[in-house]
Amino acid sequence: MTSDKQRRIGIAGLGTIGKSLACALHRGIPHSVLAAVSTRSVESARDWLATQGIKVPVVALDELEKHCDVVIECAPAAIFEDIARPVLGAGKQLIVLSSGALLDHPELVDLAAHTGGRILVPTGALLGLDALIAASEGDVHSVTMVTRKPVKGLLGAPYLAEHGIELEGITQPVRIFAGSAREAIAGFPANVNVAVGLSLAGIGPDRTTMEIWADPGVTRNTHTITVDSDSASLSMTIANIPSENPKTGRITARSAIALLRKMSAPLAVGT
Repeated sequence: MTSDKQRRIGIAGLGTIGKSLACALHRGIPHSVLAAVSTRSVESARDWLATQGIKVPVVALDELEKHCDVVIECAPAAIFEDIARPVLGAGKQLIVLSSGALLDHPELVDLAAHTGGRILVPTGALLGLDALIAASEGDVHSVTMVTRKPVKGLLGAPYLAEHGIELEGITQPVRIFAGSAREAIAGFPANVNVAVGLSLAGIGPDRTTMEIWADPGVTRNTHTITVDSDSASLSMTIANIPSENPKTGRITARSAIALLRKMSAPLAVGT
């Protein structure tokens, strides 16, 4: 935190989500100020920031943490480590939207523990995680998630190419995956980060099971979660409206914004 108690926020990645976050910070979030952004397309980022009246520097990934107290990661999973390691190495806070990448880099949790950094995963895109976290203090028997997405939200996933699955032109729902959350995020790295959040809140990525359906009859990214535990049985469905990027819901950026507000709020509701 700076001396005037403004938390300096950096955004890594200026796609659909990053732009939403930048605009929200520009409009104003208590005790938070946008300090810098980092993106591969530097000139286009500068042009876009100028059109929005946002005056912050565009810096290299490894320079971002020097400008910030908190960095929000909303970039391709392939560069996750390049973003995360400098931030956590400096003992600062990292808000992670590509949560699936955490499964490939568990050592970053150890790094955060060593330096005093923190990894924060917004969970607003799913229902019931507070209840699952509470239930996990006891015995959780099973956690299952069934995801249904419009076809265009799944196109380009590595799993489809690896298994020769063609989705264009389908007229009925097709189950294209069944397995663990760990397997799901490996095959659909841009589509089911919510499954990793679910697994981290509960019984882990190997015991959390998942189905993914391509459904030409839906217009929203729909997730149904079923939990059985010794304290409660839960069944929840959320239908998220896609953003301009069909792989991601509008609520994803708003979940990160809500987390920023909660970090400074005098009253924080939620586990």
